Amino acid sequence: MSGPLSHIRVLDLSRILAGPWASQTLGDLGAEIIKIERPQVGDDTRQWGPPYIKDEDGNDTRDAAYYMSANRNKRSVAIDMAAPDGQALIRDLVAHCDVVIENFKVGGLKKYGLDYDSLKKIKPDLVYCSITGFGQTGPYANRAGYDFLIQGMGGLMSVTGQPGNGPEAGPVKVGVALSDVMTGLYAVIGVQAALAHRDRTGEGQHVDLALLDVQVATLANQAMNYLASGNAPGLMGNAHPNIVPYQAFATSDGHMILAVGNDNQFAKFCKVAGMAELAEDERFTTNASRVKYRDELVPILRERIVKDELDWWISQLETAHVPCGPINTIDRVFADPQVQARDMKVELDHPVAGKVPSVGSPLKFSNSPVEYRNAPPVLAADTKDVLKSVLSLSEDDITKLAERGIVQQ
Repeated sequence: MSGPLSHIRVLDLSRILAGPWASQTLGDLGAEIIKIERPQVGDDTRQWGPPYIKDEDGNDTRDAAYYMSANRNKRSVAIDMAAPDGQALIRDLVAHCDVVIENFKVGGLKKYGLDYDSLKKIKPDLVYCSITGFGQTGPYANRAGYDFLIQGMGGLMSVTGQPGNGPEAGPVKVGVALSDVMTGLYAVIGVQAALAHRDRTGEGQHVDLALLDVQVATLANQAMNYLASGNAPGLMGNAHPNIVPYQAFATSDGHMILAVGNDNQFAKFCKVAGMAELAEDERFTTNASRVKYRDELVPILRERIVKDELDWWISQLETAHVPCGPINTIDRVFADPQVQARDMKVELDHPVAGKVPSVGSPLKFSNSPVEYRNAPPVLAADTKDVLKSVLSLSEDDITKLAERGIVQQ
């Protein structure tokens, strides 16, 4: 391995999405990821299908596409964490690792001796990252947290959805578990920062990440709009609270996103639309005035844009350097030449399926590129190898553990 984190070994005790997303990203960057799973069952998301990946004969395997989305570049080791001997094995592995990632409920690992306070006695410079719904402290600390719940509690759904009182009005969740994904990315940042601190001081530490904290932090300009004005923003559909026109519009045969970011772009759009005089109207000359008179401007634009086809608008506006684009379905996303040119779909070797698709990493390095070493592993694929290579257990030792149900090989 030659990635920028190829000197780092991570013990991944997490499952579902936020934790696995973090460890997959660290694995993409070269870290060795040892994923601890329950024997015979594994990560819950292995069963979160259909769809499942197909074997080479076209039959469903045991692994769902959901699991495959967040578990490449890992080694699967199946250990019974509920058994004292399983806990001892995990503690032995911790002594050989730089990072632990877990997403159990607050205090959930203490009874196993796998909490931070217990493990730092084994490895004082350990970086231990906990991911929970609400964090290690506060009145909600003991609650379970799920992405959908956090999107609501964290304010994202209050600014996502259609305004009004019609049947389609109201808050809507984002179509991806975005709170989980963003928390996974913040976990990567936190782990790398803690490792940098360790490199300078020799000190490990506990990184405490909460989905709710991350969701609040990533409200970005919407949060600051409220903090600056005292007015809570509400539902605006596809419109933008601070920029006009910056929303979706219907064309004669589809939908287009028009993303005018400054007054010059608005003037260019008006020229393409054959309405150059609109850019001279004092109500619309500046973005601030367009925001103020949004309700007057947007109907004018809708009436004009719907008269021409999507491809015409895209072609004309791109030539005029006005930001715009189609609303693609996901099949069209992966057919897009730009997405293909950036290698955002990759094929990985898999012992059961032969080849499996995977979404490429967005990280592009000039000197230490992302490596796709292996597809998400089948359950327990690496138990024997890791216990032998890391803990120096013999074949006989591992066989006896497997016979007792402590490990699966």
